[in-house]
Amino acid sequence: MSDFKNLKDKKILVTGGAGFIGSNLCDALLQNGAQVTCLDNFATGKRENIAPFLQNLQFTLIEGDIRDMETCQKACLDQDFVLHQAALGSVPRSIKDPVTSNEVNVGGFLKVLVAAKDAGVKRFIYAASSSTYGDSEGLPKVEDVIGKPLSPYAITKYVDELYADVFKRTYDFDTIGLRYFNVFGRRQDPNGAYAAVIPKFVMQLMAHESPIINGDGEYSRDFTYIDNVVLMNLLALTSENTESLNQVYNTAFGERTTLNDLVKYLKEYLADFDPKIADVEVKYGDYRKGDVPHSLASIDKAKNLLNYNPQFSMKDGLKEAVTWYWENLK
Repeated sequence: MSDFKNLKDKKILVTGGAGFIGSNLCDALLQNGAQVTCLDNFATGKRENIAPFLQNLQFTLIEGDIRDMETCQKACLDQDFVLHQAALGSVPRSIKDPVTSNEVNVGGFLKVLVAAKDAGVKRFIYAASSSTYGDSEGLPKVEDVIGKPLSPYAITKYVDELYADVFKRTYDFDTIGLRYFNVFGRRQDPNGAYAAVIPKFVMQLMAHESPIINGDGEYSRDFTYIDNVVLMNLLALTSENTESLNQVYNTAFGERTTLNDLVKYLKEYLADFDPKIADVEVKYGDYRKGDVPHSLASIDKAKNLLNYNPQFSMKDGLKEAVTWYWENLK
């Protein structure tokens, strides 16, 4: 990770800071000397993710919900920057319960945005999503060409981008949106109905259970290791290029992998710890509603405007992640 010592003693709010991505951001910010406030209601975040920071005098935890305006105002008070990660992820969850996804991802987003603007926050960086590309078939995905959303979740994340754009035009409030592409890595939760595919498959393989791939396994994704995502957030926080502000950026590695290949790599890397995993059979199920067939990011815009240079390919990241899971979850 690059050196971001210019973050020393900066006051930074991380919403959803106890979550998978949020806790990794808190960690990196603390390592660079920032004063970090974490806001989380622990709906999907985990206390163990932030347990190592609780004794750090530079770290403050606010337990609360972004749907509550007073909580947002309290959290944004005296902050220099906001990294907004709090959201209800998952396409299937949003299809099952679109109302709650909208309340959190749109209503909650707007409340944090308003509170940040009113508190005089200098810059608001937020988690956008590759789901915004919807039914746009072109590859690689380029930021200014999107299609129609394919799920309630995708709608919520696109609305966030529209709000951010309007807040610049109306209030001259600076934001940067980061469209995450299938992020994976340490602290990602393998349990629960809406677990992401990589930790879920890892847990199944470690238990010698057959992972079930939705469809024929030829759908592809731009799987993105967590350290690349942390890097993008820190670059967005510290960029001195005014042209880089009030933009959305693909946050990815720029390489796609089919689900069949993903499972093949997982079996190979996990077999280093347990040779029996190499023999676990893969099963196939139905295609999932709302799933985009292929996802691949162009990262040229981030390279040009933010000097983004991702350090971890999917395979490099997968090796790191598999080791972490083996050591922490076995």
